Amino acid sequence: MILGSVLAFLSVFAIWTERQALNTDDWVNTSGRLLQNETIRETLADYLVDQLYENVDVRKELEEILPGDTKDLAGPAAGGLRQVAGQGAEKALETSTAQGLWEEANRTTHEQLLAVLENKGEAVETEGGDVKLNLGSLLTNLAQQVGIGESLAEKLPPDAAQVEILKSDQLKTAQDIAVAIKGLALLLSILTLLTFAAAIYLSRGERWVTVLLSGVGLVAAGFAVVVVRHIAGGIVVDQLVREESVKPAGEAAWSIGTSLMTSIATTVIVVGVLFLAAGWLASPTGGARTTRRYLAPTLQTHPGYVYAGLAILVSIYFLSGPTQGLRTFLTTLIVAGMAAFGIHELRRQTEEEFPAASYDETFGGTRDKVVGAVREANIPERVGEQASKLRLPEMRRPGGGGEHPQDEAPTTAMPLSSEDARLARLERLGTLREKGILTEEEFAAEKARLLGGQQPEPDAPPKA
Repeated sequence: MILGSVLAFLSVFAIWTERQALNTDDWVNTSGRLLQNETIRETLADYLVDQLYENVDVRKELEEILPGDTKDLAGPAAGGLRQVAGQGAEKALETSTAQGLWEEANRTTHEQLLAVLENKGEAVETEGGDVKLNLGSLLTNLAQQVGIGESLAEKLPPDAAQVEILKSDQLKTAQDIAVAIKGLALLLSILTLLTFAAAIYLSRGERWVTVLLSGVGLVAAGFAVVVVRHIAGGIVVDQLVREESVKPAGEAAWSIGTSLMTSIATTVIVVGVLFLAAGWLASPTGGARTTRRYLAPTLQTHPGYVYAGLAILVSIYFLSGPTQGLRTFLTTLIVAGMAAFGIHELRRQTEEEFPAASYDETFGGTRDKVVGAVREANIPERVGEQASKLRLPEMRRPGGGGEHPQDEAPTTAMPLSSEDARLARLERLGTLREKGILTEEEFAAEKARLLGGQQPEPDAPPKA
């Protein structure tokens, strides 16, 4: 169980790295969310404006445009234009056109990266194996939208606004890491589940305890990932981002880029909670035993429906998942097998505890309790009805006189009949037995005494 918990912890990072770094759709989705962040958008806008002025001599271009003596204004105009560009760049990046160019650039670069990592050199158009994120089209679009004009935008060099992703001397190391990540994500996921399955299978005596502790291990692994992500974020940003002004954007990028890690950790926690529920259901506690008693008729009479329901749930989970690769298929298959084995064991346990389970036997007690409660609730009403039918003769004051309502004798309610009283006492005895106040022997003795007629009859109604 300890080994399985450690493997679960490591598998989260392996799965996250595989999906985030080696899956183009996930990478493009994450990059789109990056540009939607205000802090990152501001930093990217500043970078693009800097690239614009580094690659184009805006002052010189303005001197060529301005007539006569106004050429001296080219310097202040270039500075003012830069301020205008900085103010309008962020607004320009909010447009759908800019976001589309950003996602397209990220998709193209990621496809090139995968081609390099998978050693498909003929599909990669890079120099010496270098992979760069080309933001030239985004820079050109920005220049046009902030008012610099197409003439200046066309003079941008081809290598403007390119972010280096992978150097040629890093190619071999990156390829080895990519192969290892793909293997680890699959291997660790399967080993985690198989380790827990082996632990559960080997603990034949108190198997429910092992299932319960396996759930604890999975929940602990998921929360440990969340804690490590938070701690590692500060370390990674401090190491990679040197400028203090850019650190807020780096922190936002880390938070967005690792959100998938939190999602995977949450899935592990949910699976752990299911293990906890399964362990509790098989435990000898009173609540678990009561739950098994209610499940027994379905498990024993209609097991096919139960397994069919499990198959439907597994199919829905697999088809609605973010990826349907080999790892997802195998892990889903193992989890489904463990769930089927758990249902089999639960069915066997209910057969031992409730060998003659049926819907009438299981839910009959509840029905009788409801009926008994309704009868008890109606007893005062029946007493009132009988009392209203019994009126005593009116009494006159000595000396005659007319009849007055205030001289009327009080009415007396008729007590319950002997049969009704005996039924009420039997129901009361049954309630005391259900609550554990009476033992089975005491209940049987009192029941025999009532049915044997030893209980004294209720008093007769008083005569007027």
